[in-house]
Amino acid sequence: MRNFDTDALECLAAIVEEGGFERAAVRLSITQSAVSQRLRALEAQVGTVLLVRSRPVKPTSAGRLLIKHAMQMRLLRADLETDLHELTPGSSSDKEEERVAIAINADSIATWALPALSSVVQDGIPLEIITDDQDFTHEWLREGQVLGCVTTVDNALRGCKVEFLGAMDYVAVASPDYARKQCPQGLTAHNFRQIAFVAFNRKDDLQAEFVSQALGLKRVSLKQRFVPSSEGQVRAVCDGWGASVLPRLLVQGRIDQGTLVDLCPGTHTRVPLYWHCWNLHSAVIDRLSRALQEGAQVSLHRDSGPSRRSAAKTSVTK
Repeated sequence: MRNFDTDALECLAAIVEEGGFERAAVRLSITQSAVSQRLRALEAQVGTVLLVRSRPVKPTSAGRLLIKHAMQMRLLRADLETDLHELTPGSSSDKEEERVAIAINADSIATWALPALSSVVQDGIPLEIITDDQDFTHEWLREGQVLGCVTTVDNALRGCKVEFLGAMDYVAVASPDYARKQCPQGLTAHNFRQIAFVAFNRKDDLQAEFVSQALGLKRVSLKQRFVPSSEGQVRAVCDGWGASVLPRLLVQGRIDQGTLVDLCPGTHTRVPLYWHCWNLHSAVIDRLSRALQEGAQVSLHRDSGPSRRSAAKTSVTK
């Protein structure tokens, strides 16, 4: 079995995580030439190209395998640091490359996930959170760039385990002024085409799913604007950009205050969330899993359900 140089593996991971050779060199405190030399040596050892020199650079299939290995090595070191810290509380590692990365959907970050993970960070685990649409965070885990993810996907990836966290309720909201001008009767089958919906990005199909199920329509086409931030979506809606389907956890306070209007009172869609992580014996993974489960128990609905698309059909309630 081949032994790979740890510095070369970290160099490969840094290039992909930072999006290029120059930023990787800054992060690793070495020259850009040294970054290139380490990558060439690793590619020579493997016998294949590990990176596609695009903007930003992307790993090849072999590159993804080695990045996953580098992540697993980080996890081992993080576990060791955790064990050592228990024996010698004054010891810790501040190396930038020791980051432990997980992927979490933006709505969870904006509501319950950060409070849940605060104790993990305070314990000294060098956490990095990567955000994406909730239907796509598992792709980061599939490619080996994170050790775990919060996603709507319920099927475990190979070499991983999955735990149900709970479900988030989503409601359709708009500012009082926008609702009064565009949909004074609320969201209906007759006016939804005139309403602009503020979506997270082009991968966000929750807006169309909610409208389709709430109004009993098979297929809908919406006029959409895109704001890639949960808090940004709320701000855009408050400023009159349009309506949006957003987590109740994020907007209920504004509905109660009257700064947002529920366009479909009594109607919501419930989106199940799952925690996927490597199926490894690891104190760090166990600590992350426990923190997320405890946080989810406080904030999410615990009744289990089917996958997101089935849930959208069965959990839109009036």
